[in-house]
Amino acid sequence: MTVIDIIFRVDSICKKYEKYDVVKQRELNAYGDDAFARLFAAVEHEIHAALQKSEAASTETNRAAAVAMNAEVRRKKARLMDEVPKLRKLAHKKVKGVPKEELEVRDDLVLALEEKIKAIPDGKTSGAKHSGGWGSSSSFNNIKFDSSSDGNFESEYFQQSEESSQFRNEYEMRKMKQDQGLDVISEGLDMLKNLAHDMNEELDRQVPLIEEIDSKVDKVTDEIKNTNVRLKETLYEHIELSWFKRLFFHWLKYGMIVNMEKELSTSILWTLMIFSALCIISFHGFIVKFISPFFILLY
Repeated sequence: MTVIDIIFRVDSICKKYEKYDVVKQRELNAYGDDAFARLFAAVEHEIHAALQKSEAASTETNRAAAVAMNAEVRRKKARLMDEVPKLRKLAHKKVKGVPKEELEVRDDLVLALEEKIKAIPDGKTSGAKHSGGWGSSSSFNNIKFDSSSDGNFESEYFQQSEESSQFRNEYEMRKMKQDQGLDVISEGLDMLKNLAHDMNEELDRQVPLIEEIDSKVDKVTDEIKNTNVRLKETLYEHIELSWFKRLFFHWLKYGMIVNMEKELSTSILWTLMIFSALCIISFHGFIVKFISPFFILLY
């Protein structure tokens, strides 16, 4: 655990168990119903703690720890400055048991407290400068701030410690790795962007082809429908032919066969003709076309 972690841990523990501090609670209860006095005492206590923290930061040899402590002092100063408007509001409230003279002086006390908060060193400023309008506050007349005549710090102030150098190197390494990762991500995003652009262009080029294919499919579908209608009509016309015509043509065919062969008898011819008639009536010529030739061969 580093020094910074220890400092933050101690502060959090102190704030957590602050309500069990008997001395502090006794001091707060001593003011009774005077909310201004309670808040004023609490702010003064916080100012004292901030001054101690600032002194510790000024004597800290570890640069990183000093920076962290100064940052905490600045946060505490900001919180204390937020309490100043509340003190101004409470300063004008009449409190039972508080003399009028003390109520009149409370505005000056709030101004002095505000200057005291601003004067806390936080690593950036050495404290607020006094203006001529607040010269009546005698509690700040003898305050002196150490500073060099030319405004320059000693060279040791800017020297880096070993730990701060390690922090700096680690920061640079992490920053470099993050930059590399961001570059890779940027390249990937550019590639995806180009792919999306190419896909959009290709889709735009395919749209006319798809429309043409759709039109051709519709045309072919219509042609198939028309062809099916014509085929159906043709089949119906063919089926509607009289079976007498078919019978006549089959008889003619078998008569020609018998005359050509001259070896078949008249009984065979009549047998084939009767068989063809029966087949035409029953199966519309299917059996005649494929089976009757076998009877001819048998005879």
